[in-house]
Amino acid sequence: MDLDVFVSAHRAEWDRLDALLGRQRRLTGAEADELVALYQRTATHLSLIQSSAPDPQLTGRLSQLVARARSAVTGTRRASWRDVTRFLTHGFPAAVYRSRHWWVPTALLSTAVAVLLGWWIGTHPEVQSSIAAPSDLRELTRPGGEYETYYSSHPATSFAAQVWTNNAQAAAMCLVLGAFLCLPVVWILFQNMLNVGVGIGLMSSAGRLDTFLGLILPHGLLELTAVFVAAGTGLRLGWTVIDPGPRSRRSALAEEGRAALGMAIGLALVLFVSGAIEGFVTPSGLPTWARIGIGIAAELFFLAYVYILGGRAARAGETGDVEEAERSASVPTAA
Repeated sequence: MDLDVFVSAHRAEWDRLDALLGRQRRLTGAEADELVALYQRTATHLSLIQSSAPDPQLTGRLSQLVARARSAVTGTRRASWRDVTRFLTHGFPAAVYRSRHWWVPTALLSTAVAVLLGWWIGTHPEVQSSIAAPSDLRELTRPGGEYETYYSSHPATSFAAQVWTNNAQAAAMCLVLGAFLCLPVVWILFQNMLNVGVGIGLMSSAGRLDTFLGLILPHGLLELTAVFVAAGTGLRLGWTVIDPGPRSRRSALAEEGRAALGMAIGLALVLFVSGAIEGFVTPSGLPTWARIGIGIAAELFFLAYVYILGGRAARAGETGDVEEAERSASVPTAA
């Protein structure tokens, strides 16, 4: 594209759009129609310049002009409870459902890694001795030891808040760092599975694996599922950098990034529930079967929410992205 020729050909349209936007009086019907047409053409011009001949100064001017025109055409929009309801019933579950081909294999592979690490640690005393001194390991795994008292060492409310904050940060890091070619996500996920594997290995070597599972399963099912969803979404975002498909890399990252941001909010709510279970149910005096049953019920509810509600929304065209009127203008990209 010859940028100078392009600017000369369309400068008058941009100036006319700027003039219409600067009118203090109410536009006539003909002027309003002209403004809409000029807004659409200018948005197309901006997209062409960004993809073919990016010029920072011109791109900045047209971006500002398109933003002002979009505001004039669509009006100022405020978030409402309708947006919250739509997000919870359509956007978030659809986004999780669409990324299932990433987070389900991630969950299966990560669980297998945790089990293998637990078996390796539990059957190799020399590995256990490299983790901590024998006296410290006995203190960790004995009845009433640190593994058991950990969940009741702080008031339930503050403990639940602390757990929720830590897990939400881990999930957000998976979502945000996924754009860096997936590698940070793999590392974060491995660290989480290593912690689980160490617990499995040490408690099984002490003959108390049933106690460990009774403590981790009530909250761990939902908590780890949220982490797996975040990790799978982060991996998907990283793969978008490598292979954006028929979309331009910029538009693909924008679309997937907006969906990932929405998922971060939704997963924070899911982790709030798992944190509440960890703070109030796990250390409670309920029988082990009852505590595990609550954890299984929460997990099944989340999966039904994703596969039933999210599947229906995804098949109807929902992607988890913002509404079309709020997206940046773009032109079609050839496959």
